[in-house]
Amino acid sequence: MKKFTVILILASMVGALAFSAGCAKEGKSVVIASKPMTEQYILVEILTFLIEDNTDIAVEQKMGIGGGTANIHPAMLSGEIDMYPEYTGTGWLFVLKKDLINDPQALYEATKEAYDQEYDITWSGLYGFNDTFGIAMKKDLAAELGIETYSDLAAVSPGLTLGAEYDFYEREDGYPGLESVYGFDFGKKTELDIGLKYQSITSDEVDVINVFSTDGRLEEAGLVVLKDDKNFFPSYYCATLVRNDTLARYPELAGVLAMMDGMISDGEMTYMNYLVEIENQDPKIVARDFLIEKGLYEEESD
Repeated sequence: MKKFTVILILASMVGALAFSAGCAKEGKSVVIASKPMTEQYILVEILTFLIEDNTDIAVEQKMGIGGGTANIHPAMLSGEIDMYPEYTGTGWLFVLKKDLINDPQALYEATKEAYDQEYDITWSGLYGFNDTFGIAMKKDLAAELGIETYSDLAAVSPGLTLGAEYDFYEREDGYPGLESVYGFDFGKKTELDIGLKYQSITSDEVDVINVFSTDGRLEEAGLVVLKDDKNFFPSYYCATLVRNDTLARYPELAGVLAMMDGMISDGEMTYMNYLVEIENQDPKIVARDFLIEKGLYEEESD
């Protein structure tokens, strides 16, 4: 009798485990990936908070995938990954291998259409910030000279010193192109290692440097990124890429992803990068605090 009871108990346990496994397998879930970049870690955390707070979909994160787009894009096509943040310039130039479109909105629309047709992948609305190449200088000097745009800078460039790495002066999409489009004529041009640019400008060895426009060190160094008013550099506006079959499976995702349209300015992304890279804060905490500030997330009370 006791043996029979034990068998019944074991059978019940096995059945319960099987039921539990079946429920887990049937549960809603998506996989979100990121490139090995601070900015991307923050963006995936923001996406995770929004999805899990506004739907019953669980998020599995695959952070910091080596090779970035080169490895994430094939994983999207195979269905291993459901979504990830990507940049318009990267999608158009690196993945689609098309000729540059200078107009940012036209570039986005063309990239979005091509991805839908060729890869069955949707580009969400743009987050708002543009992580592209840029020209920066100290905020106080820019204010003193009345400089906001590259054209403004060109007018006073003979009295300033530019610092940049060697290949920036050689590449057509670097200084030679800028010189041609804007008429830059810096009084002095200095070659600097990438790691020394911020040190050189904070110590006033140079007045202007080339940068990535949402670099967290911009905030620490008190720099402002000038406006590329003739759209010389390719635009790298960011959005969520999501597989169309994932959207078909979970149509509620469309509304959640739309919450990020125009949400993040260049300055806000730069500041969040600063908090992680310079202040050593956790990307998850930075993402949560940002959403709370935007009124899009409420922390659960104990």
